[in-house]
Amino acid sequence: MPTGSAPSAIRAAIAAAYGDADAVAARLRGEGRRVLRTIGSDAPLPLLRAAGFAPVRLAPRPLVETLRADALLGPAGSRRRAHLLAERLLDPVLTDPVLFTRADAEQAQVFSALRENARLGAPTGMAVTLLDLLHIDRPSSRAYNAARLAQLRDWLEAQGGTSFTETDLAREADAADAVTALLRDLDKLRPRLSGTDMLRSIGCAAILPPEELIPLLRGLRDEVAALPEASGTATLCAGSPHETDLHYAAIEREGLRIVGEVHDWGIARALPPTPRSLAEWADPAYAIPAAAARSEALAKEAQAAVQERKVERILHLTLDGDEAAPWTVAALHRALNGDRHDAAPAEIVPLKCPLDDAAPLVKALRKDETAPEIAAPKPAKTASPPTPRARSRKVLKASASSGDYQRDWFASVRAQVASGAPFAMVNANAPQEILRALGVPFVVNQWWASIVAAKQQSGRYRALLRSRHYPTDAEAYSAQGVAAALDRDAEQAPWGGLPRPDFVQAIASSDATPAIFEAWAHESGAAPYVYERTVDPRWDIETRWWEALPDRWHEVLEPERLDLLVAELRDVIAAVESATGQRFDEGRFVEVMNLVNEQEEYYRMTRDLIARTVPAPIGVVDSMPATMVPQWHRGTEWGRDAARALYEEVSERAAAGLGAIADEKVRLMWVGRGLWSNTAFYQKWEDSHGAVFVWSMYLALAADGYIRRFDADGAGDAPRSPLRALAARFLTMGDELRMPSWAAPWHVHEAQTHGIDGAVALDDADPFVLRALVAAGIPVLELGVDNYALDRADSDALEARIAAFIEGPAVQMAQDRRKTAA
Repeated sequence: MPTGSAPSAIRAAIAAAYGDADAVAARLRGEGRRVLRTIGSDAPLPLLRAAGFAPVRLAPRPLVETLRADALLGPAGSRRRAHLLAERLLDPVLTDPVLFTRADAEQAQVFSALRENARLGAPTGMAVTLLDLLHIDRPSSRAYNAARLAQLRDWLEAQGGTSFTETDLAREADAADAVTALLRDLDKLRPRLSGTDMLRSIGCAAILPPEELIPLLRGLRDEVAALPEASGTATLCAGSPHETDLHYAAIEREGLRIVGEVHDWGIARALPPTPRSLAEWADPAYAIPAAAARSEALAKEAQAAVQERKVERILHLTLDGDEAAPWTVAALHRALNGDRHDAAPAEIVPLKCPLDDAAPLVKALRKDETAPEIAAPKPAKTASPPTPRARSRKVLKASASSGDYQRDWFASVRAQVASGAPFAMVNANAPQEILRALGVPFVVNQWWASIVAAKQQSGRYRALLRSRHYPTDAEAYSAQGVAAALDRDAEQAPWGGLPRPDFVQAIASSDATPAIFEAWAHESGAAPYVYERTVDPRWDIETRWWEALPDRWHEVLEPERLDLLVAELRDVIAAVESATGQRFDEGRFVEVMNLVNEQEEYYRMTRDLIARTVPAPIGVVDSMPATMVPQWHRGTEWGRDAARALYEEVSERAAAGLGAIADEKVRLMWVGRGLWSNTAFYQKWEDSHGAVFVWSMYLALAADGYIRRFDADGAGDAPRSPLRALAARFLTMGDELRMPSWAAPWHVHEAQTHGIDGAVALDDADPFVLRALVAAGIPVLELGVDNYALDRADSDALEARIAAFIEGPAVQMAQDRRKTAA
């Protein structure tokens, strides 16, 4: 439709509903309908309607203040979506029940924040639930979905819904299919229908009841069919989902014509017929959100649109710091251009935009800005040497011996792989004990990232990623393995370089993880396995998990989640056995599990000793490497013995009254990932202020996050079988650090038991953790940088902030603590 033309009554009605879903909800409520607000592109709307509800989408409202959300979550910074959603949900006028889905990881965080807010005593004006649907097409995911949908049915009935039958489901499925058919008809009229009007029509399918929307769509179809084709550059929108029309409208005002999209709220996402039973709704392939979809599949959709609609430009928009979207750019280039680096059939323009401000996008379009020219990495001979850096001082023999062992071990792994042994790369949160029991050598991705940083190869690795259209600032810490697959420079490669893996494995703990591991598999030829990430949807959960999980994990954790991960572990075992010919030995696996529990018990004793000893016998410069290197060897006798040696050495120092420094004045906590590239940073404050970083997540998580005692003779699905214990270990991995209700109480407990005077936090710290620390009286300094970007920060300004923090609130806290103790 020509830009600027007056809207018809039909277009105006659709735009009004799309722009003000709250008004639609109020009208439906006034008509006696039972309104249910939904958050997530994969909400099962026909199922909700079959239960007697009128579902109405709840989306972030742009350009509003988020005072309530900021108070709950902390400052929004550049990422706004979670705050905008939370602001809506904290508004006391919202009383309709709310259904979250997990179309993206952020929604689970917002749900958990509301749960934690209620736990802390805040009033909750509406019923809230989370539907944790999985989207990897496996029998285990289908079984999990069936269990969650049955729970949803019970929840809907508890909210006053009706007990629906399959006849009810079929009726609503027919209506949904009628809407989809009309949307497809409109999609075919894209040269005449604006992309903005199309986006609004698609969005209204989650806002208006079908009996209202169907006549509007029919009228719009007939009206648009009579119009001439619009002019302008044929454009496809890809990248982040668009929950408002802000950016679409801005793009089309600039003379571009949006003829298709590849994101959650686009009709290009091909769907099968609407399910007509709960069993069909459990199908993981239905309504897959972009965050869960394979990058290659999304790219093929874009490729088809380019060919069918003569697309001239693909605008790949990353909104609000979305970390998953940038990982689809490389797949777009491959789909349109293979692995060549010449011009693609359609120009691919990656742009980053704020969620609720289109001005930067308009500025970029008017300048005709495109992605910068990507240059190949410079040859090794011309690369500049790394900048010399101060070395940290280590007081423990355990720290040095761990480093020596790790270097020798890595050399042995390279030798094994060169001799034909299978090799795996795994994320830190993936169940490595399976590979240990199978005898498959593996390296942990995050350890490799720390080596890349320590060897100051991060800049070169960023160039390697950039050369293949991969992002350099979206989960950079987890992307170093992908960069290693591109590294052909044996002389510069850290420690001789990473062998090419046969297997790459991770848990989908972030929206970006599946795409990162898909890219890694593409570049290396490895077989990928991404475990599903599940979330506990219960409103009341155990918050003192560090006390409950070691022995009572089978009572505290949901059986549905354990069943799923056990099934996936069996899938991995079968796949590795088939590929390598090696067999999984149950007896060997029990040995590995016992060794892990023994190792973690030593860490627990060491952590507790440091917590109660003044001066602290060691700081994090020693505890981090002395913990993490053996952690990569969990399940080995060496790992267990290294943990014991650490405990014994720390005990000797404590008994002798030896501290990390002679005159400890301030005890500090480091919240977030470690500065592996510059551990001397931590000791700078020992020298200048007598301030010791005594706590990091590494030793503390080893102490509390891994121990899972089990029945060695328990077989199969016994409540405390070894395989279920392994599932219990990794089911919660990451929740301890960043999930509200888990992370906050634990960090406060750790700060209090360690006598912490101040916490210094990176930007990956959970806002609830920082808020809880402040509420507990612990001063907090938020640095606002990540452990990779710290090298690029203004070091003088950063150090001045830390010095002021120590000299001010931290010193005051230390003085008050000593007065109280006296």
